[in-house]
Amino acid sequence: MAKKPNAPRVMSGTFGMFYWGGEPVYEVNSFEAKLKVNRETVTFAGDMTEDSKLMGTAGEWSVKIKKIYSRGAELAKQIKQGLDPRMTFIGKVDDPDAFGSERCVLYNCWFGDISLMSFETGKVLEEEYSGGFTDFDFPDTVDVQ
Repeated sequence: MAKKPNAPRVMSGTFGMFYWGGEPVYEVNSFEAKLKVNRETVTFAGDMTEDSKLMGTAGEWSVKIKKIYSRGAELAKQIKQGLDPRMTFIGKVDDPDAFGSERCVLYNCWFGDISLMSFETGKVLEEEYSGGFTDFDFPDTVDVQ
């Protein structure tokens, strides 16, 4: 049976880290990875309730990074040449006050959106990237206490 946790055990995004092709990205603002579940509606004769059948999945990721380097420019140059850069991304939260750390590895990641340039006067610049992936793994998880 699970024990009631206290507030310090809640993980903080302050301790989140993002790795781009194995390299830490210290200027990360946010990272998100989602698994979209594709379903088809199933109904049966004499039953008013709709059910659903799992038909497949689609991985989606997005990251926001403080503008320090020209990451988007380099990616855009490759794509303009007809290349499709693929890489591995890792998201990790390792809050020292939590019950442990969690790490999610995304494989075969591609880019769907690349910010070429964006700015707003008086604001810190940020680049946003997003795309998809075909596989994932959780090497580190936090078990229910």
